[in-house]
Amino acid sequence: MSTRTYYDPLHQSISLNSSIPEEQMVMELIDSSPFQRLRRIKQLGPAYLTFHGAESSRFTHSLGVFHIARRAINHLSELDSRLKEHKFILYAAALLHDLGHGPLSHTSEEIFKIKHEEWTGKLINENQEISIILNRYGKGNAKAISELIQSRKAPEKSIVSLISSQLDCDRLDYLMRDSYTTGARYGQLDIDRIISAMTLAPDGDLAIQPKGLMAVEHYLVIRNLMYRSVYNHRLNEVCNWLLEQIIKTVRKLGPKEVWADQTMSAWLWNHEKMSLEDFLANDDVVTGYHINKWQYSNSDNLSKLCKRFINRNLLKALNISSFALEIRLEALAKARILSEKYCIEPDISCGLREQIVKSYHPYKYGLRLWDGKNLQALEEVSPLVERLIEPNQSSWLIYPKEIETELKTEIENLKIKHNSK
Repeated sequence: MSTRTYYDPLHQSISLNSSIPEEQMVMELIDSSPFQRLRRIKQLGPAYLTFHGAESSRFTHSLGVFHIARRAINHLSELDSRLKEHKFILYAAALLHDLGHGPLSHTSEEIFKIKHEEWTGKLINENQEISIILNRYGKGNAKAISELIQSRKAPEKSIVSLISSQLDCDRLDYLMRDSYTTGARYGQLDIDRIISAMTLAPDGDLAIQPKGLMAVEHYLVIRNLMYRSVYNHRLNEVCNWLLEQIIKTVRKLGPKEVWADQTMSAWLWNHEKMSLEDFLANDDVVTGYHINKWQYSNSDNLSKLCKRFINRNLLKALNISSFALEIRLEALAKARILSEKYCIEPDISCGLREQIVKSYHPYKYGLRLWDGKNLQALEEVSPLVERLIEPNQSSWLIYPKEIETELKTEIENLKIKHNSK
């Protein structure tokens, strides 16, 4: 028998015992090279350029998700002992749910046009190191786990909800962890209260006892605030826009004009047919190395974009979310004209970043309150949750600092012009 402990700033000690088969499986998965790769992928992508403490990794987050899933299933098993049979599937899905993330986490989905859930499924099914471990502990485990992550399929509804729902273990960990690393104080969840309030509805799915209502309301408000103040922070939007322009520029120039090694070449110009080996070979280190090399490119546009990112010489961003689409597009046109006036290339210095975020989706695996007699949708019980259904739209106008004064004057004129109509 051997034990292993990971000391975590949020969950304190995460201990594993090899005499417990499902925990021995987790230890083997952690030691696999695809999972170790997650150490080299930042949890919040380029957010470290905005929040200097945002340096945690997908590895750390994934351990945290496993830990919360283990706590939750141990609690729910007291209500239905049959759930113990599904610990192998739950533990593996919680641990491996982010295995398919590319470099800089969610940013890679935008800039390389990949879907991390699809790659997670591929790696679980087709990477021999992972699939052999999983299937050793149960025939067909790899397929079952990939279906749970990709398609929300599992024998028990509550197992699905712990992996993918409005109150899944992934969200619980990332809100706490991202709040901690960025220095935002919003994410101090009452995780003990939330887990203790978890129960099983008559249909076997996850529900919340009335005693946990305020803790869950707090959690949903925190999620709303984290999106507005961290995930969609103006400088984070600028960094993501810059990375998107870098990759667009490289792809447009092509392999004859831009150097890239075999791994990056596959990601840039053959991503639809990329092998598992090339996928796993890319991480923040490899992508960062290429961006560093590209700052010396013969392409002036590519060089300038990379230098901006590396040296944190970031563009400005103005919140124009309250403007109608017509005004937003006119504002972008004004920014491009002013940039040209100052001999600044508008294609690499002006843009719009638009996001629509719903804090709570009542029709997408929504939460329910169960008091032992009545089962009610959370938004029917809580006016606060009902308000959170309303989507938040953010629209950032990105521009160079050289035109800031004139641009703000032009935008004020646009507002006056449209208000007078």
